[in-house]
Amino acid sequence: MRIIKIRAGRSTPGIRAQHLAGVKAAAEICGGMLKGAEVGSGTLEYSPGRPKSGRFSFDVGTAGSVTLILQTVMPILSFADGNVELRLIGGTDVKWSPPIDYLRLVTLPILSRMGFNGDLKLVRRGYYPKGGGEVEFSSSHVQRLSPINGTSSGVAGDIDLVSYSTGLPRHVAERVASAAGTVISDAGLPAPRVTLDVSAAEHSPSAGCGVVLCSNTDRGVLVGADCLGERGKPAEEVGTEAGRKLVEELGSGMFLDRHMGDMVVPYMALAYGVSEVSISRLTEHTLTNVKVAEELGGVRFEVNGKVGEPGSLRVKGLGFSSPK
Repeated sequence: MRIIKIRAGRSTPGIRAQHLAGVKAAAEICGGMLKGAEVGSGTLEYSPGRPKSGRFSFDVGTAGSVTLILQTVMPILSFADGNVELRLIGGTDVKWSPPIDYLRLVTLPILSRMGFNGDLKLVRRGYYPKGGGEVEFSSSHVQRLSPINGTSSGVAGDIDLVSYSTGLPRHVAERVASAAGTVISDAGLPAPRVTLDVSAAEHSPSAGCGVVLCSNTDRGVLVGADCLGERGKPAEEVGTEAGRKLVEELGSGMFLDRHMGDMVVPYMALAYGVSEVSISRLTEHTLTNVKVAEELGGVRFEVNGKVGEPGSLRVKGLGFSSPK
């Protein structure tokens, strides 16, 4: 596989540290071969081998997102010839990527419905600019993934709220949680179950905060929302923004939130059978993942809806099976 013009339109074009860590992780787990695998490279060649079991450790070396690395390798791990254990070091809660608690609360439980067996443990949070966060991830072999189907979310049930901060006063996380809870209660939704994850400055090279929300519904659906704190952004604004996102996601009545709607695409393409899901909002990420899956796998997705609006995806997966 040869990828060209990587991030050509960006102010800093080419592969960045977290992208490099992702492709190197994929290559090591698969025994693959890489050309052009260096920061700033605009072209990458990749020849994969077979996924293998074992223990692996990868360090982004910056605050580059460890969740983006997991997004890269998780579809591969299912089809390794045994259990896989990963240790990842980098940013756990950084801009333009899923916060680690979103993967734990939303992504993995939804993928478990497809037969994916993954477990995520947060050891230490890492923020921009120094990173230094650490997570442990393990997965076990599956013969093949099952399809996923759902067209509506159902009625909101229990809501979990994780407000986290490192190197900041405890009241920051408390104010974030309070603001998010107020928005949720004002919308007539159940009061959230609050978890405060507050740690001292010595637990991470950089300070940071944020919040992740997850709602269960009466149909067993998980809908998530999040917001990351920024310098100069009041804690109340962080919580309010996350709360409004969750209310909006649940108000769509769709099966998956907008972020899970693009993350699920590779698994739908690999699964055995027909998958069909509704999504609260189709994004450019969704359509890009669909295009890549179609190019690489030869599958054909039926996409209904426009970018920025609710939509749905339907596909007959490859039915990919692990080698015996």
